[in-house]
Amino acid sequence: MNIQVPKPQPGILMPKPVMDALLPMHVVVDTRGAITQTGPTFAKMAGQQEVLGRPMMDVFSIRRPSGIKTFDALMQNADQRLSLCLQQAEHLPFRGVILPLPDEGGAVLNLSFGLSFARAVADFSLTLSDFAATDQTIELLYLNEAKASTTRLSEHLTKRLQDANAVAHEQARTDVLTGLSNRRAMDDELEHLMSCRGQSFTLMHLDLDLFKQVNDTHGHAAGDAVLVEIGRILDYELRRNDFPARIGGDEFLIALRPAQSDAIVSRIAKRLIARIEEPIDLGEFTVQISASIGIASTSAYAKRPSVEQLMNDVDEALYEAKRNGRGRHSIFKPSAENAVAPLDDR
Repeated sequence: MNIQVPKPQPGILMPKPVMDALLPMHVVVDTRGAITQTGPTFAKMAGQQEVLGRPMMDVFSIRRPSGIKTFDALMQNADQRLSLCLQQAEHLPFRGVILPLPDEGGAVLNLSFGLSFARAVADFSLTLSDFAATDQTIELLYLNEAKASTTRLSEHLTKRLQDANAVAHEQARTDVLTGLSNRRAMDDELEHLMSCRGQSFTLMHLDLDLFKQVNDTHGHAAGDAVLVEIGRILDYELRRNDFPARIGGDEFLIALRPAQSDAIVSRIAKRLIARIEEPIDLGEFTVQISASIGIASTSAYAKRPSVEQLMNDVDEALYEAKRNGRGRHSIFKPSAENAVAPLDDR
């Protein structure tokens, strides 16, 4: 039985349009290693007129295998995986393989991006038409775009959530009527100030006098308008470092940071009372109220008081002011064994 051996088939010579479609990143060189033809995608990156006729070893840097400096040395590594880059874009490595063209002479080098495809797409404005239809880079490009889109969406949603949480947190700590901080915010502030052992502060408890008469005579809308005006006065009269809060009804707490001398806090209290006692124009009628203020400073104690002790002492000072006729202020003085020398007037 005779076995027929197939005759060797001649190589297929592809016209340039076919090579451009199948291998858009190919480079053809002659027997001396000069570039005679490039695919459209490579031409877009390297510049067709800039590389044609130039020795490919002047256009590329061969990274692996290492030590290749000449075209002959490169051809000795034909059919091996190459790592190379354009000398004008060393930050974008290529993968490649070079094969000899026995019939025509010379060789053809085919390139791909590997992991650098995303940066190449951005740097050279590459599109889907710049890649072969079967190139896996297309799938990687889709995945990269999907990942980038998902990341952007996630960052956007995270930012919105953080902003919403910040707004909700701020609203939970703000008195809706006056715009000042509320009791919750003041409690947190007092805990924070107490934890700062090196920082003393003065606490003022302000209670409105004659406020109930406004509500009883003119209604709760008038009372709310008065509270709004008190919030505006406190915001205007106090320093940026101070911390005023409405803690309920017609009661306000003010933390002066740092603690002030008795003379200074007395001037502050008198100024606040004088401003609050000014007639408040509510349109159809005018109302007039007053305020009593109790004061206590952490610097007056030999041993730093707790929040509960400080609140009790500032309340006692407030009741003392009211007993003395209202429209007044009173400064709490710790007992002799718990007191320190007063702050100098500043």
